[in-house]
Amino acid sequence: MNAFIDAAIQRSRTTLLVLFMVIIAGLLARAAIPIANEPDIEVPFFVVSVYHEGISPEDAERMLVMPMEIELRKVEGVKELTAYASEGAANLMVEFEADRDLDQAEIDLREAVDTARPKLPSTAEEPVIREQSTADFPIIQINLVGEGVPERAVYDAAIALRDDIEAIPSVLEAELVGHREEVLEAVVDAAALESYQISAEELINTLMRNNRLIPAGAIDTGQGRFSVKVPSVIEDAKDLFDLPIRASADAVVTLEDVADVRRTFKDRISYARVDGRTAISLAITQRAGSNIIDTINRVKRIVERSRASMPTAIDVFYSQDQAPFAESQVEELQGNILSSLAIVMVVVVAAMGLRSGIIVGLSIPVSFLFALVFLNLMGYTFNFMVMFGMLLGLGMLVDGAVVVTEYADRKMAEGFHRRAAYAMAAKRMFWPVVASTATTLAAFLPLMFWPGIPGKFMQYLPVTVFTVLIGSLVYCLLFGPVIGALTGKVGTQSPKVTAYLRELEEGDPTRLGGMTGA
Repeated sequence: MNAFIDAAIQRSRTTLLVLFMVIIAGLLARAAIPIANEPDIEVPFFVVSVYHEGISPEDAERMLVMPMEIELRKVEGVKELTAYASEGAANLMVEFEADRDLDQAEIDLREAVDTARPKLPSTAEEPVIREQSTADFPIIQINLVGEGVPERAVYDAAIALRDDIEAIPSVLEAELVGHREEVLEAVVDAAALESYQISAEELINTLMRNNRLIPAGAIDTGQGRFSVKVPSVIEDAKDLFDLPIRASADAVVTLEDVADVRRTFKDRISYARVDGRTAISLAITQRAGSNIIDTINRVKRIVERSRASMPTAIDVFYSQDQAPFAESQVEELQGNILSSLAIVMVVVVAAMGLRSGIIVGLSIPVSFLFALVFLNLMGYTFNFMVMFGMLLGLGMLVDGAVVVTEYADRKMAEGFHRRAAYAMAAKRMFWPVVASTATTLAAFLPLMFWPGIPGKFMQYLPVTVFTVLIGSLVYCLLFGPVIGALTGKVGTQSPKVTAYLRELEEGDPTRLGGMTGA
C-alpha cells in the first residue's frame, strides 16, 4: 500500500483526475438512480388461480383446490401453502423459502400445475400463475367520471388512455377497474330457426367451428414460398353478421337471418366510485427499478394531452398518488443529510482550522458520490433505507480523514515538507484507519445475513454503509493526502509541545505523567 500512496502523491494530477472522474460519475449516478418509496425486493410468493364459471365454493374446494394442493405440496422449497375457494374460482398462495431461486421456483411451480391440470374439470379455465412483487401495487389511479355521458364513450376514452399510458417504458400495466367488458350479443329468433329448420345445436357448433385459428401452411411455387392464411377468426361484428349457418344451391342462411346481433356489455363484476359517482379507473403499476416520480409525471402529462380528445363532460381525477409522498420523503431525508453535513463541517473547521477542515469535510460528499456510483451499478433504488444508511454513516466517515490530516499537520509543524508529511501520515495511519473502518463494518455485517423477507429489506442499510465507509477509506488514504500535499502549510510548534508529543509516540509509557500531572 505504501507504493500506492507514494505513486498517488507523486502523480498528483493523475490522482486529482481520478477524483474528478469519481465526482462526475457520482453526480451522473445520482441523476440516473431511480427514486422509490421503499426497497424493491423479491418476495417469494406466487398465486395460482383457477376459474370455473358457475361453481360453488364447496365444489371449488373439492374439484379445484384439492387436486392443485396435492401437486403443489410436492414442489421443493415450499414453506407454506394457503388456499381460498370462492364462487367460480380457487386461489392458492404459495410461499417459498427466502433463499429459494425464484426463477427455478416458478419453473417447478408451472410443472406442478401442468401435472395437476388433467385432474381438474375439463370445463375449467387454464390456471394462471402470478408472481407477487412490491412493485405490483399501483403508484397512481386515474378515475374517469362521465355523468350524462354514454358508458361506451367513457369506456372508449379509458381504453385509448390505457394504450397511451402502457406505451411508457417504465409503466408495467394500466389495469382497468370498474368497467364492463364489451361483447357481441346474439338474440336468437326461435321462429326464424324453426322456419329454416335449424337446431340450436347446429347454430352453436357452427359458431365454434368457424371461430378458430387454422394454420394453413405455405405454398412453394418454385419461384418463392408464400404463407397461406385462412380467414377463420371472428374479428369484428360484420364477420359475425355474415357467418353462414346453412348453405344450399339457392341461398345461404347467415347468422343475421336468424338472430339479432348487437354490441353490448357483460354484467358488471367490479365497481369504481369517486365521490359517490360511478367511474372507470386505471390502476397504474410501474416496472421494478424505475423512477416513481418520473413515471407519475409522464403519466400525468399523457392524461393532460388526452383530455383534448375526450368529451368535455368526462372529468378526470387522481387518487392514490404516490409521487407527493416520495418527493417529501426524499426532500426530508436529503434535508437531514445536508443539515448533518453542515454541523459536521462546522465542528471540524472549528477544531482543526479552515484549511484542514475543508480537506476533512470533502470526504463527506466524495464518499457519498463514490457510494452512489456502486449503488447504481448494483441496481439499487434511491429509497429511504439507502438515505438512512448515508445519514448513519455521515458521522463515521470523517474519522479516518481527521486522523490522517491531524498527523500530517503535526509532522509539518515539526518541519517536514507537506508532501513528506502527508505521505508519512497516510502510511503511519494506514492500519489504524483500516482497523477502525473494519470494526465499524463488522458491526453491520450481521445485517447482511438476516434471513427471510426482513433480511432482504434491511440488506440495503449495511450495503449503503459499506460503500460509504469504503469511499471514505479511499479518500482519507489517497485523495485526501494528495489534496493536503498540494495545499498544506508548514506550521510552527513550541519545542516543549514537540518533545511531549514525541514522548507520547515513541517514549516509555511508564514515565508519562497522569491526568493530574503526577
